Amino acid sequence: MAKDSSTYSDALVGKDVPVLFKDQKWQDLFVLSPKTARIKQLEAELIKLVATQEKTREKIKDIKRLKKKLLGEIVVLRDDADKNPKQRKKIEAEIDDHTRLIKECNEKIEECEDNMLGLPREIYQANFKLMIETMNLFYKKMHDNTVEIDAIDEWVSQVRVKLKKNVIRLQEKEIENFNVYSYMHNIFGPEVIDLFDLKYDPDKRHPVLKAGMKEQDGIIVEDEKFTDS
Repeated sequence: MAKDSSTYSDALVGKDVPVLFKDQKWQDLFVLSPKTARIKQLEAELIKLVATQEKTREKIKDIKRLKKKLLGEIVVLRDDADKNPKQRKKIEAEIDDHTRLIKECNEKIEECEDNMLGLPREIYQANFKLMIETMNLFYKKMHDNTVEIDAIDEWVSQVRVKLKKNVIRLQEKEIENFNVYSYMHNIFGPEVIDLFDLKYDPDKRHPVLKAGMKEQDGIIVEDEKFTDS
């Protein structure tokens, strides 16, 4: 039933697939069917990768802000060194310390950028796996639903035929009762009918009002205009 990644690869070429756990529509899917253990596992892996990427980006921004601050301070220190010859050695030592810190910033930025190089691909692959697992889950859900729908549709069709037959039988029995009652009432009178203790209300059970019936000479018969040609 499940399909592998190759089934979907060509269809997804060039498609902008969102990071699934951030997509509310994706989360809403699982109101219909709970997340499987595998989907929870893949989602956790994806969340961890994205968190690492975002944390690394923030770290690079912080380091660059520090580097910018250090560079600005070096400019001020050099101006101070020119204006205060007596303090030159002390100021130059501070400049050297700032230069060392800037070098460390550059190294840390390079290290973070190296760590970031593989993350987009890892995130894409993890997101792709999660998407395939999701599609397989709901493909099976739809397949199972379709099987059940077909079974219910077949049952409804059979019941509809039985219902139609029973409606016809109901009308036939009501016609028969009405005709018998009318005959006996006309021949023997209401006193004799009462002896049978029949709980029959001809006004309530009169089938003439039903489509396809009419009264003819005191007898209920089928109306020709409702008869199949």
